[in-house]
Amino acid sequence: MGKSELIKNLYQAGVFRKGRFRLKSGRISNYYIDMRILVSSPFLLKEVAKAYVEVLRNLEFDRLAAVPYAALPIVSAISVVGGYPFIYTRKEKKDYGTKKLIEGEYRKGEKVVIIDDVITTGASKLEVIELLEKEGLIVKDVVVFVDREEGGREELEREGYRLWRVFGVSDILNPKF
Repeated sequence: MGKSELIKNLYQAGVFRKGRFRLKSGRISNYYIDMRILVSSPFLLKEVAKAYVEVLRNLEFDRLAAVPYAALPIVSAISVVGGYPFIYTRKEKKDYGTKKLIEGEYRKGEKVVIIDDVITTGASKLEVIELLEKEGLIVKDVVVFVDREEGGREELEREGYRLWRVFGVSDILNPKF
């Protein structure tokens, strides 16, 4: 599926919404990107995963890491489509079982690519990166489906990380289909 057709299908599925929304960052926006809806559409989830895989083919890494929690189903699909192992972080430490903050197998020194659905400020990505680096993992790259183009790229670059995206928000808000 081409990128224009993918955008059109995501609009039809209700992933891109217009209105008045408060974002996690506290900012007010006249649009919202709800990638969580993809869990109800296996076909679209697979197509989104394929789009991520196209970006990931240009990067060197050992495994992926999902930003909790919106990216978890997405990185699961990317893992299956691309054959990449992944880990994910928890927002809170369990007080039972293994009590781990990072789920999945990994080894210190491995290169990890962070996967998330959308970037606005970059704060949630930096939180995950900090946790992974404390465990001895190496992070250089973050891949998102949509860059809202509101400073997230610049924030990551200031901290020494590279942002890769499937789409910029300008591609989404001004589709060519």
